[in-house]
Amino acid sequence: QVQLVEAGGGLVQPGGSLRLSCAASGIMFRSYAMGWYRQAPGKQRELVAVINSGGSTNYADSVKGRFTISRDNAKKTVSLQMNSLKPEDTAVYYCHRESVPDYWGQGTQVTVSS
Repeated sequence: QVQLVEAGGGLVQPGGSLRLSCAASGIMFRSYAMGWYRQAPGKQRELVAVINSGGSTNYADSVKGRFTISRDNAKKTVSLQMNSLKPEDTAVYYCHRESVPDYWGQGTQVTVSS
């Protein structure tokens, strides 16, 4: 059974930090790029960060310098460290395997509010 399972979301105050993780099972992982996306209410889903099989990374301008994506191929996990969080980072965050066919996790809610 193919699964991408996110964890680590929650409520945090502005300026705080959260670390999201995504565990893959039932699919090949090592050879594929993995991405984190987010979708805020009333908005389209957007790419936050992506890491390719070699470890190269790219980030949305809005999160550069604050978020860090990483992967552990042995554990088949991809993580997103989020620092200096802002209210506009509030969204459901999704893990995604960048491939055809592609795979999505179920999402984890991140709320940044005082």
